[in-house]
Amino acid sequence: MPKFPTKLQQKIDERIRNNALRVLPGLSDHIDFSSNDYLGFSKASSIFNEAGAILERTVSQSNGATGSRLISGNHKLYGKVEALLCDFHNAEASVVFNSGYDANIGLFSSVPQRGDVILYDEFIHASIRDGIQMSNARAYKFKHNDLENLEMLMGKNVDGVKEVYVVTESVFSMDGDAPDLKKMLEIVERSDARLIIDEAHALGVIGEKGAGMSQYLGLESRVFARVVTFGKAMGCHGAAVLGSSELITYLLNFARSLIYTTALPPHSLATILASYGKLKSLGAGDSQLLKLLNNIAFFKSEVLHKGLKEHFIDSDSAIQCCVIPSNDKVKLIAAQLQEKGFGVKAILSPTVPAGEERLRFCLHGYNSTVEISEVLGLLATFVV
Repeated sequence: MPKFPTKLQQKIDERIRNNALRVLPGLSDHIDFSSNDYLGFSKASSIFNEAGAILERTVSQSNGATGSRLISGNHKLYGKVEALLCDFHNAEASVVFNSGYDANIGLFSSVPQRGDVILYDEFIHASIRDGIQMSNARAYKFKHNDLENLEMLMGKNVDGVKEVYVVTESVFSMDGDAPDLKKMLEIVERSDARLIIDEAHALGVIGEKGAGMSQYLGLESRVFARVVTFGKAMGCHGAAVLGSSELITYLLNFARSLIYTTALPPHSLATILASYGKLKSLGAGDSQLLKLLNNIAFFKSEVLHKGLKEHFIDSDSAIQCCVIPSNDKVKLIAAQLQEKGFGVKAILSPTVPAGEERLRFCLHGYNSTVEISEVLGLLATFVV
């Protein structure tokens, strides 16, 4: 084998010195406090069976898409999924991408043009950052959920600029908190700018039937673009951009992560259809969504009861984070919890800023109150 490049080895060695080297974990039977499967859809037999039935009804035997959507891969289930998305999310048009990463890369690399400005929350997801870096627009970050800072930046950067795009998440993946979208949209509209919202961690969790934060607040018709992803609460794979018909036409012509990739196989689209069917049926007293919401409330009450509140970031979402500075300490506590059977993962720097390392608790409809109480009781013995 050729000798591995010295500069690359130095980067690996630096991660090792900082106790931040990433490795792929094995499967475990730990009690799940780490996955994004908030509603348990990824293991729902009803969704699995319905996806198979959809394939039998609508698609001849096919294991793959055979090409990009613009060549040979635009099979009939795409039209069904995109029509469902428009109806469920009250959107004029939609287009499905292969993943949330692909959606954000395609959207942000192609839409903002040279001379435009992008203002983004400092904690936005890496996929949005990567898309922004690929664009020709100027980009400036504003302090996390700080609308005064956003307004100040808009005052400095909008003069003589043709378009300004403001970017945020409705629920932030590393903090679990949310911006004041109503006030943010008012600021954006006063400057004739355009708001883009990533709804990845709100879909399936926030609002009636889990439609997301924008719809819960009644703002969807005023948002330039929404990104919804299916690999979290929906328990499957893929993503979509929701917006005007003009925006979707533009993305079909200029979003390279859509144009130059093989389309999703029919099974992925069938699973999306089945998952949305399941989501639309939720709302009864014993639904997984109600159980999830009850678990979030119980978790927060237990954090207070066990004297942990000062360590947790305030969040009303399924993501609850306990800040434990230093990679060494947070990895040690995560390992101790895992030894007791609880699947809690440490989030290390540089994924989050140094000094803000944390344990990230992902809550689910299938977690029990006993499990929540026990894991927080153990945590309290380590950090209080």
